[in-house]
Amino acid sequence: MAPSQRSENTKLNVPPEDAGSPAGSYFKSDNYYNFLAFVSAVEEINNSELLPNLTLGYLLYDSYDNPLMEFRAAVNLFSQTDKSYINYNCKTSGTLTAVIEGLPAEGSKQISNMISIYHYPQINYNFKNAFNRDVDKFPYLYWIMPSILNIANGIVKLLKHFNWTWVGIIVSDEGNSPRFIQILKEKIEQKGACIEFVEIINIFQFFTYERFVKMNETIHKYSTNVIITHFYTEDAWVVIKIKHILLLSGKVCILITDSDANMSQSGVFSFKNNTLLFTRIKKNIPSFLKFIREVNPIMFPDSRNIKAWWNGLCNHQCPQSIKKSCSKDKNTYDGFSCVNIQFSNSYTIYNAVYALAHALKDMLFSGYGNTSKWNGDRQRLSDYLPWKLHRYLRNVHFKNVLGEQISFDENGDLPIEYHISNLIFLPNELRNIIIGSYKPYAPPGEDFIINEKEKGWKATFIQAPPQSRCSQSCASGYRKLPIERKPVCCYDCIPCPAGEISNQTDMANCIRCPEDQWPNEKRDVCVSKIISFLSHEETLGIILTLISILFFFITAVILGIFIKYQDTPIVKSNNRNLSYILLGSLMLCFLCSLIFIGRPNEVTCVLRQTAFGIIFSISLSSVLAKTITVIMAFQTTKPGSKLRKWMDPRVSYSIVLSCSLFQVILCLVWLSTASPFPHHNIHSEIGKILIECNEGSVIALYCVLGYLGFLAGISFIVAFLAKNLPDSFNEAKHITFSMLMFCSVWVSFIPTYLSTRGKYMVAVEVFAILASGSGILGCIFIPKCYIILLKPDRNNRNYITKK
Repeated sequence: MAPSQRSENTKLNVPPEDAGSPAGSYFKSDNYYNFLAFVSAVEEINNSELLPNLTLGYLLYDSYDNPLMEFRAAVNLFSQTDKSYINYNCKTSGTLTAVIEGLPAEGSKQISNMISIYHYPQINYNFKNAFNRDVDKFPYLYWIMPSILNIANGIVKLLKHFNWTWVGIIVSDEGNSPRFIQILKEKIEQKGACIEFVEIINIFQFFTYERFVKMNETIHKYSTNVIITHFYTEDAWVVIKIKHILLLSGKVCILITDSDANMSQSGVFSFKNNTLLFTRIKKNIPSFLKFIREVNPIMFPDSRNIKAWWNGLCNHQCPQSIKKSCSKDKNTYDGFSCVNIQFSNSYTIYNAVYALAHALKDMLFSGYGNTSKWNGDRQRLSDYLPWKLHRYLRNVHFKNVLGEQISFDENGDLPIEYHISNLIFLPNELRNIIIGSYKPYAPPGEDFIINEKEKGWKATFIQAPPQSRCSQSCASGYRKLPIERKPVCCYDCIPCPAGEISNQTDMANCIRCPEDQWPNEKRDVCVSKIISFLSHEETLGIILTLISILFFFITAVILGIFIKYQDTPIVKSNNRNLSYILLGSLMLCFLCSLIFIGRPNEVTCVLRQTAFGIIFSISLSSVLAKTITVIMAFQTTKPGSKLRKWMDPRVSYSIVLSCSLFQVILCLVWLSTASPFPHHNIHSEIGKILIECNEGSVIALYCVLGYLGFLAGISFIVAFLAKNLPDSFNEAKHITFSMLMFCSVWVSFIPTYLSTRGKYMVAVEVFAILASGSGILGCIFIPKCYIILLKPDRNNRNYITKK
């Protein structure tokens, strides 16, 4: 491309197709569409006010896919003649501005190495160029077509949308396939998906039948239902052959292609509808379509095929947008067809030419206030070009004729959009249904769109869309357990452990519930834990409450009987005042058990153990005092006994008071140092919050219980030693049995208490209180009530004296 100050266009210099073209070259209509797009853009700019007083010219070359022709064209560009004069510039036209080319990756790199010596901008529009963009190595190379590697992100989004995590890759060994595989593999694995296999096909070896059969067996051997493919080859027969295997396999095939024309060339329409295509969005410039219709044949290179192509535009199959109105004698070539015409890279070439024109305008007019006129001479223009153009080309920004914003990114790429389409094979036709789009440069959430109503999966698929996973999804409540020596996509599903949930499918780790919550039965939701305590409203609490009240009333009745018959010998002979104290303390013991029932609070937690300990110490002190009184009563009957002075009732009261006072002191020390308090225990029982009393000091608790055991033990020993005294005045046997029962209850209570949790621990202690209290009541007082009420003949002085 060359700007010139002359009013007319630079001479069109296109070498004839038959002159210098390699043997066996063939006509490609795509190349000619590219040629027309270039000419159309240049003519449009020259006829506009974009570059006033400046005319753009051009030199066009066809490399015929031959490396030697590529180098020859490059040298001709530098010398600006039709002959190759190395290191000479004959200046037969305007100053060379830039090179626009559509060469394959390797050819583009080689040309870049050559023209970078002269700092010429180079713009490539080839869709198949997939090598990595290295700005440092190729600083003067720009890309109208983004790298094929950019599609990797779109493929990953497509896999994620359909939840495909188990895929295969098949590519040809052309271009930069290893780099493409590497980037695609990295992006797929970053999203948690896995690649089961990678097949790199040598296109030339694939012509053999053995290779064809082996590839067919390979595809069917693997379990994946999704295969990603990309081929750089333009050999339609090879591509069709490979695609036949993929389509007939029943697996979903994701093809990266610039055109679906090859698919229609197979002539077979019995495939499953399981083919997804990634193709760049094809846009047509209205002025370009008009240019095709009105193009003057004088612009054609000297080529029989191109002239035949031009005559073929009169064909009735051509779209109305480019169909020419020709006389019948012109429409003589039947070999050309307009079916599936895509106008090749006309849109990208159009943008490339306009990008150069806008960059040239920005450079030339950057230092002038009036941008409508440029008065520089040819020498001044040569000073500007080509190296100073890069700054403006890299920062170019303009709106094209379609209203789209055009600019190069940091890698020298122009933004482009892709269609995601599904090939629908009908009995007599092939339809390409667009089901979505991928826009790499759009904001997140708008870059990838799938139309759920337009997928059109084959009815033979049981599921829509088809599934492709190494392992089935782990439902909520389960987590993935990796299988050793297998990819991360292959796993077992195991339930979440206690206290954890998974509320999504395929979670790698379960989520621990908050401390006040617990998993539901399915372990997919955290629910509030059950509040647990010994309540008055539950069966166990009601039963214990009724038993406590019952024993309280029984004790009250016995106390009433003793008061009523207080002057009878059997009541008087067993120290009735101590009996009153013992019965009163037992009544309080049965009532204090009610403090253990109900929701614990600060008051009840303080009163529970302390009230129980003090009241029971009074009861046991009374039992001990009664036992000592019995022994002293029989000892004083002996002649010369010195114990008569100890028969004063104050001695018994002193024993009760002193023994109880020691327990009171223990409880006061306990409350002053580590007072009990209500506590929410969230760890003892699964799924429950135990509201219980924290005793504050376990040592203090066991000191209180130990002191009660000490009093019971002393009472038991003293009563046991006095069991052989005369029977009528002796209640030592009854005290012995009561203390034996008391000790048995509390000895068995300790291990049971320590092995239970929550409300059952409280219930055990309440039961121990009721059992030990009822034991004392039953063993000491029930026999006496029996005599008082049922055997009154024994309750007299004569009977007692006789016995």
